[in-house]
Amino acid sequence: MADTSVKKWYVVRAVSGQENKVKNYIETEIARLGLSDYLSQVLVPTEKVVTVKDGKKKTTERVYFPGYVMIEANLTGEVPHAIKSITGVIGFLGGERGGDPLPLRESEVNRMLGRVDELAVKVETGVIPYEVGESVKVIDGPFNGFDGTIENINEEKRKLEVMVKIFGRKTPLELSFTQVEKL
Repeated sequence: MADTSVKKWYVVRAVSGQENKVKNYIETEIARLGLSDYLSQVLVPTEKVVTVKDGKKKTTERVYFPGYVMIEANLTGEVPHAIKSITGVIGFLGGERGGDPLPLRESEVNRMLGRVDELAVKVETGVIPYEVGESVKVIDGPFNGFDGTIENINEEKRKLEVMVKIFGRKTPLELSFTQVEKL
């Protein structure tokens, strides 16, 4: 039995505009094939875009890297083939055409996942709705859907330090109040 615990981040090329469908297809197909141990997460990095139309503010999510879906997986055995054969998947981002998928360097992953901070939306000052030790769900940015625990609150910057389990280990994220909601 292969060691499924060693996972790296890879970029799957997908049909542009189908990123979320492809994410769902990958999750469903890997589960159906019983290969869930090899795949820990599928991410479609998004950013919040605020537009004002007719005096009304409208916030929408936009895919940050159109045509790309990030996966954290152990690409051994049937896994790469299973992913490549999914509807909407063009292939993996790799060294050479048809070559092996190239994993992202940790610095690239951190830079991509670290964009959460830059995409924060300003909040009007007022009461701090959270407390240290409280469990929250991330509702915005690349870590949308992750659960974590508030470790620290920076009142001046209106930021929370939330401990989230990523890559199988706890990772602190700095998030604005608008990027989380109470569980």
